[in-house]
Amino acid sequence: MNKETTPWNPPVADSMSSAVEASMYNSIQAILRQAASSCNKGMLRWTLHKKVETHPSNSVSLVRVLVKELEKVERLDYKMHVIPLLHTLNYVIIQSSHIPCNLFQRVYECFKRLLTLPEPYCTIALRYMRSIKMEQITPAPSPTITSSTGALYQRRVIAEQSLRNKHFPQQERVFVFADPAVFSGPLWQAVRADLVLTSPQSDILARRVLLHTLQAGLVKACHGPILTQALEDLGEDVEKYFQEVVLAVEQSIENGEAGRDQYLTRLQHIYSDILTSANQDPIAGGSLSNTPLPSPEIQFHLWTNEEELWNELVNFTLNISTSERNSMYQEEEEEDVSKRVSHLSVDSGIEKDLSDMGEREQRNPFTRSRSPCFRGRMKPEDKMALVQENIKGPTSSTPLPKEEGNHTARIVMMGDDRVLGRLAKVYHSIRKREAKHLILTKRVNLQIYYIPVTDEPIVNSPESTSQVGDRLSLASFLGRVDPWYESNIISLGAMIPKLAGTQSSHSRSSEPNHFLVDVLSYYLRCGLQPVHFTLYSVKISVSGQTGSPVDDVFVSHLDAEFPESKTLRENLRQERSSRRRTRKTLGTCGVVVSVNYSKVSLSKQEVVQGMSVMTCGVGISAISPNETEGLDFLTVNFDSTNPRCCTEIRTQNIKIRILEDKTFTVCLDKDCRRKYTHVQSIEISPCLDPGYCLQTSSKSKFSVGEERESGLSKYMCKILPLPINTFTGINH
Repeated sequence: MNKETTPWNPPVADSMSSAVEASMYNSIQAILRQAASSCNKGMLRWTLHKKVETHPSNSVSLVRVLVKELEKVERLDYKMHVIPLLHTLNYVIIQSSHIPCNLFQRVYECFKRLLTLPEPYCTIALRYMRSIKMEQITPAPSPTITSSTGALYQRRVIAEQSLRNKHFPQQERVFVFADPAVFSGPLWQAVRADLVLTSPQSDILARRVLLHTLQAGLVKACHGPILTQALEDLGEDVEKYFQEVVLAVEQSIENGEAGRDQYLTRLQHIYSDILTSANQDPIAGGSLSNTPLPSPEIQFHLWTNEEELWNELVNFTLNISTSERNSMYQEEEEEDVSKRVSHLSVDSGIEKDLSDMGEREQRNPFTRSRSPCFRGRMKPEDKMALVQENIKGPTSSTPLPKEEGNHTARIVMMGDDRVLGRLAKVYHSIRKREAKHLILTKRVNLQIYYIPVTDEPIVNSPESTSQVGDRLSLASFLGRVDPWYESNIISLGAMIPKLAGTQSSHSRSSEPNHFLVDVLSYYLRCGLQPVHFTLYSVKISVSGQTGSPVDDVFVSHLDAEFPESKTLRENLRQERSSRRRTRKTLGTCGVVVSVNYSKVSLSKQEVVQGMSVMTCGVGISAISPNETEGLDFLTVNFDSTNPRCCTEIRTQNIKIRILEDKTFTVCLDKDCRRKYTHVQSIEISPCLDPGYCLQTSSKSKFSVGEERESGLSKYMCKILPLPINTFTGINH
């Protein structure tokens, strides 16, 4: 008998286990094979996880194969395989409920050795090593015993589905915002149908958590099918046992090794009580029931109004605060009722009335709650006042629990560079509001994800100055720094435009395609390493406008066009087609602009440069074509009809002013909705963090002269980045 074979599996099953392991090995090798296309790798990864979800018993074989591959990668120094193997292994462990303790320990030791690798491998390995420690019951009663806390699964379901409980209050919410410039009516409806699925009822989710946790902890002493039937027979009464299991798991995590025996004993008592309450005979041993990890609850929006993102964050914060206050008041009322009941006589009849009233108030108490919300008619200052009032609440002897940053809002953007440009503007606005009143970010941890989608084919034409492919420059950069992101997310974005045609060919009564929501769930749960894109502030001076210049931000591109440029380029295009060029065209290179920019030397000293350039268009890109060069500079191209007049510079700060009595047009992030006309000058610099600006401005009030970093500003990040989560990330 293999030393890792679980005790209830007979040795005759070894041949079947070997066949499954061989199949899993072939699937892993297909994913890691360099020749495989990115799209195929993503599909193979999804297919592999679906196999385990459908047949949970295969998870042990898959974990064993993945650990062997990681150990081989460690020996041969194949770092390009570490990220796919780490994320795949962790995802299987979350879903599995029966992994032998010695295999758990082997995974833990493997992760521990990976800590010697450079970033980002050691960071990801450390996070997953902590997860394994939480899931593992140590010391194990026997190396071959299959027993775990089930904490990863339980916490994931509670947070993602907002299941109310007293012991693990963390909540998560997923908001998907699709750019209407990319998502037409049919495509928007098709994506929404695949993402916004009917969520299981709270009691069903509670039964699933109970089933998974009891099977993970008791394993051989738990009969899966009988427990499943008993939980269904209990109906809403299952809430009591759900609360007990959540408490047992959280206390087990808190107590560590010292509470192992007590934890398993409590699970055994809960298991016996459930079967007894459902009139089922306690039976040990039997097959395990499947408990697939449900997809998170997703809210899908066609992002027509930029304020909608802010409104949803405020609603989420209000909902959290309302739930916590209701929970606090409910506990106070229960204590008050119990005190009053203790003073009543047993035969007065009032005690029963009070208990009935309590039952009516607590009917299905783990139901996901929704607080009243608003949709944008309220003024921003009124919204902030409402949030502050709900967070602080009326005076009470019991303070609200300190769960700062414990809740998570996951923002998923769907579109091209244009949607991230709009997000950058909103993100800067949120940080500006929070710098003055730290409310939302004190309660909610904001995580940003990006699924690149374009509705037009990429055109690589040398004559085109505004290629459609440029609208995916941010996605291309993310794919270069993170091949696993390219395999799973960029390939998904390429498939999304086909959904509208796929759904129209099927009947409306057909079941939704779970591929999109499954890949998104995988991205949300494993993509936790950010890539920080520098935001750039631009001051735009418009002709005829008095007062301060217009302030805006961009994240990828700024394009400046002059009225004469279109005519010049059209003439040039015609001359190229006829293979002749007139002296007039050769002598006309555009308009003259004055340029002042800072040139950063190797010693990090800025040298201000000034020059005049004749150009017919300016293209400024914040995305480097080479991922090794970083994201801390701008590439500025001055186009001209004469190739000898074309100029390129690299800088962080630049000011461009037209010298002639003319104006030009500025477009941010390739988005025609963010276009400025009649522009006389622009000034670009890295966008400062509003919190940093607030600290420096407050210090400057007490000192005369130049602002200097002091107090908290010395420890704050000066430049505001836009963090986009990937599987690998980049050090910032």
